[in-house]
Amino acid sequence: MSAAVTETPIATLTLDVNGEPVSVRAALSTTLLTTLRDELHLTAAKRGCNQGVCGACTVSIDGEPMRACLSLAQGCEGREVRTLEGLGDDPRLVALQRAFAAHAAFQCGFCTPGMLVAARALLERDADPDDAAVRAALSGNLCRCTGYARIVTAVRAAARALKEPA
Repeated sequence: MSAAVTETPIATLTLDVNGEPVSVRAALSTTLLTTLRDELHLTAAKRGCNQGVCGACTVSIDGEPMRACLSLAQGCEGREVRTLEGLGDDPRLVALQRAFAAHAAFQCGFCTPGMLVAARALLERDADPDDAAVRAALSGNLCRCTGYARIVTAVRAAARALKEPA
C-alpha cells in the first residue's frame, strides 16, 4: 500500500516590492522571506532563526517593521513591502548607515539590515527617541556581537543628524 502524494497548490502573485510590482509563483505556505531571497534575489533580509525571534529578516510591510519569516507571501498581496535594498537613499536610512559606521554599531553585520529597517521605522514615527524608546523599538532584533550600547548610540546620533540643517 503506497501513501498518496499531495501536491502543494502554487499561485501566481503580484507583490509590490520596493515600489515595483513583481510577479512570483508561490505555494500557500511560502514565506515572504523565501520569496524575497530565493525568487527575487533580495538578500538583505537574512534567514536567522526562522521563528520570528531574531529579527534578522525584518522588512517593512505597509510601513511597519515585520518578520518576513513569519509573513506568508500570499498574505502580502496588495501590501507595500520594502526591504533594506528598497530604502535606498531614504534620508533616515542614510543617517542611520552613517551613524552605524561612525559609532562601530555593527561587527559581523548579520543583524544590521534588520536593525536598520526597525530603526528607520522608529525615526519615522519619533524624531527624537530616548534610549528607552530605541531599546524598545529594537527589542525584537537580536545582536550577538555588539551588546547594543553602540547601536542605541548610533540611532540617537542619526536622530540628531536628521534635525541638523543640511
